[in-house]
Order: sequence, then structure tokens, then C-alpha cells
Amino acid sequence: MARVYSYIRFSDAKQAAGASSERQRAYAQQWAKDHGLVLDDQLSLRDEGLSAYHQKHVKQGALGAFLRAVENGAVPSSSVLVVEGLDRLSRAEPLQAQAQLASIVNAGIKVVTASDGKVYSREGLKANPMDLVYSLLVMIRAREESDTKSRRVRDAIRRQCQGWQAGTYRGLIRYGKTPSWPQVVDGRWELIEPRAEALRAGVDMYLRGLGTGHIARELHLAGLAVSNAIPSSGHLVRLLAHPALIGDKHLDLDAETFHLLNYYPAVITREVWAELQELTTARSRRNVRGEIPSILTGFGVSVCGYCGGPLKSQTMASKRRSDGTLSDGHRRLQCVRINDGDGCSVSGSCSAAPVERALMSYCSDLVNLQALYRGDRSAVLRGELALAKSRLKDIETKLERLAGALLESEDAPVTFVRRARELEDERSKVQDLVKATERAVTEASRADIHGADVRWRSLVEGVDKLHYEDRATARQLVADTFERIVVHRRGVRPAETAVGYIDVLLHAKGGTSRMLRVDKRGGWIAAEHVDHAEAASSDI
Repeated sequence: MARVYSYIRFSDAKQAAGASSERQRAYAQQWAKDHGLVLDDQLSLRDEGLSAYHQKHVKQGALGAFLRAVENGAVPSSSVLVVEGLDRLSRAEPLQAQAQLASIVNAGIKVVTASDGKVYSREGLKANPMDLVYSLLVMIRAREESDTKSRRVRDAIRRQCQGWQAGTYRGLIRYGKTPSWPQVVDGRWELIEPRAEALRAGVDMYLRGLGTGHIARELHLAGLAVSNAIPSSGHLVRLLAHPALIGDKHLDLDAETFHLLNYYPAVITREVWAELQELTTARSRRNVRGEIPSILTGFGVSVCGYCGGPLKSQTMASKRRSDGTLSDGHRRLQCVRINDGDGCSVSGSCSAAPVERALMSYCSDLVNLQALYRGDRSAVLRGELALAKSRLKDIETKLERLAGALLESEDAPVTFVRRARELEDERSKVQDLVKATERAVTEASRADIHGADVRWRSLVEGVDKLHYEDRATARQLVADTFERIVVHRRGVRPAETAVGYIDVLLHAKGGTSRMLRVDKRGGWIAAEHVDHAEAASSDI
């Protein structure tokens, strides 16, 4: 049985306070009564705050549901759709808008516009083709109006952004997505403190080496959340790179990108942000998988001593004892090439436990750490710092030249202005890089490493007992300390080495190398200095 449906849409939900929706509803009721039909109250056709210009009412709103119902035959033929005007139905490109109208009338549905009482139906358009032309003209006008309005809004937003960058405007800029932790109070942004607390806790755990999955679980257990949703690993990964953490808003407007510094109240300092971004770029180190993080593999440090191939960890988690521990034999280190076509000259695997114990024990001694740190660990970093400073100087020179050209020009080309903004953004990124590298150089250049042994020693028990947080932190320490760890699963010379010994070559950052001979229980028997030539020859 044919029915009457009323579709109401507002691009701004505030418009719902007006009388147009009641007027249209009354019109639809009267139309249904005059034509002996029933106004359908079951299928809700109301889109408030959804734009017809961007087709959101079709993609995620009630009109899209209605169109799908028409396609599926759920809307009876000869039914009627009442709208305020064709511009309520669509403000898309005219051809696309007319195609949407055609899809409805071709299904046998009549479209009635309450503003002028016109009826669009398959039979009516055949009898009077000028109605089709009229509908197209209405859609063209609606699109032009939306284009003009959109252009004016973008121009206003652009002026606000330029004012913010120049320091002449400090109001709200209502464009783009707002993060979940600030809110507007009396016209100003303020932090939602419980969410800011959750963010700070998450950042702190991340800086300590914990994976995002573990962080999400810890936040949930502590009753902390950064939004209305339950914390998740993927959400945290995105948030850790969000500039709003330090109060900045990045806004894309047409082909321009505006970086608005200190737009929101900051959650963390810019120094912490720089350290955070430095860690997030080391993806392999941060990619902590499984319940038992490996402190040796998965971040490109540990390699096979026989073929140079990377090592992988094999954990038989199903073999856990009742107290949650695993026997040493159920956590293995194996060369990835053993099962590949390239092959490895020495087959088999070894237990990861003794290698881990020997490494943790060795680094827990201050004398051993001083030997490892003896090399110039800052040499490579100093080179990177020099390159970054040179790049920064080059950018500033280009900016000075461009600024001079802009001052001399009465009507600066848009391309000049855009290039200036691009250079300013690039300068900001390189300045952050310089600060981060300077901090790394200072850290690497420290002659006094007193206390570093305590940090390693505090993790020994937790690493051995497979505690997640301690192992994740130890994993980060290993990555920060060593360029490479070369493991000879059956000794440097398998045919000559006594059964049960593992030879481990430690290449510390800065060039110092040490060879450890490890027994089955993880005791290291020797710690010999190895020069560069000998170390290179023993790597494979």
C-alpha cells in the first residue's frame, strides 16, 4: 500500500528550532489526507546537522537509508516523498543531484516539494519535460548557493588562521576535527582533566618502553580513558602523533596547511613531545608483540654469527608452568635463514634465557658499562647534528630571500605565500630534529654513567620472571646501548667449542666490542675486548 514519507534535513542542527519542520510535517499530513494515503511514522527521515553539499545525508544519514529502501523494494510503489524543496534533497553537482531524483521517480515514487507544491513523478516528467529542466535549474542554483557559502566560510577560516599565525586573532576556529580531551568553556579551550591525566599516563608508559596494547589495557584497568570509547592500541598509536598534545592545531584548507601553535592547552611539554616523536619513528623497537616481549629480537639488533641473518624468537607460551613461568628450553633463538632457501651453515637453535641472563648480568656491573661506553658513542650523532644544522641554515636563508621578495611586491603571488608557509613548517620540523639530536649527543657524550648499572640491575629479576613491563623497558635499553649483538649458538667454532657454550659478541654504540662466553645457566665466563677488525671477521 502506497504511503507518504516526510524527509526533513538541516545542515545545521540549530535550524531545527525554527518552524519549517513543523510546517513541512503539517503539509505532509494534509497531502496524505487529501489523497487518501497514510503518513508513515515508522521510517524516520530526519537529518539534522548533515550536509547535502558534501552528501553526508546520503552516505551516513536518513536519505541514504531511504534510497537503499527504495532500491530494495521496501518502499511501496506509488508512494510519496515530501521535502521542503529540491535543495533539501541534494546540493551535489547538478548531474549527480538529478540522478538521485531520477533514481527515486524511476522506482515509481513521487517527490513533492512543500515550498511550491510541485510534484515530480515518472508520468508527470514524461508529460511535461520542462519540469525536468526546472528541477535542473533549481539544483544548479542550490549548488551555486552552497559553493558561494562554502567559499565565504573558507575565506573567513583562512583569515582567522592567518590572524592566529600573526598573533592578531585568538578566538575559536571552528573547522576540522577537535581532539577528545579539550572542551570550550566561556569561549576558551580548557583541558578535560581526567582525559589529560590518561594521556600523560599513556605517554609516560610509552616512554618507558611499553607497547600500545599493554598501555591500553593498563589505562582501562585504572579506569582512565582519553575519550568516551574504551582505550585501544590503534587509537593510542594515532594519539601519540597528534600535535594537539602540545597544543598545536594542524588545519588543511583547500591546498593550504595551517599550523596554529598553542591553539589548545598543552598536555605535555615540547621537550617530552620531541622525545616521544623520536621514539615513535623507531617503529621496530616499539613494536612489542605478545605477552613476553623479546629483549633481543624484533628490532634489528641481534644476528646469527654464522651467516649474518637476523635472529627470531620462538616462545612456547602453551608450555607455561602453573606459576606462569616457562622452562629455559621453551624460549628459543633461531636464525631465520635455517628454513629459508639461502640456508645457514649451522642448524638448530639455542635457549634465549642464558643469553638474556648473561647480557643483563654483564650490563648490571658499572665497570663493564664503562668499558662499553669507552668508545665515542656521539660521533655518528654529531654528524647527524651537523647535517640538521646545515639544513636549518639553508631553510632560513631561503625564508629570508622569500621575505625580501614579498616585501618588495605590492601584490604577492599566492604561490609565494604558500611557499613561505611550507618553509616555515619545514623549519619547525628541522628545529625539533636539531633539539632532539642535541639531546641525544649530550646523552651519548656523558663521561659519568653512574647509576646506569642500577637501572639495568633493577630489571634483572623481572626480565628473568618474564614480567611484561620490565622486559619492555629492558628491550629499549638494549636498543639504546648496542649497535649489534652477534650470537654464535654453538660457539664461534662449533666443531671445537665445548658443548653447551654460546658465544655472544656485543657491539656497543660508539665502536666498543666485547665477546662473552655464556654457559647453559646464563653465567658469562669471559668478557674479552675485541678490536674492530677481529669483530668484523667474527660477525659471520
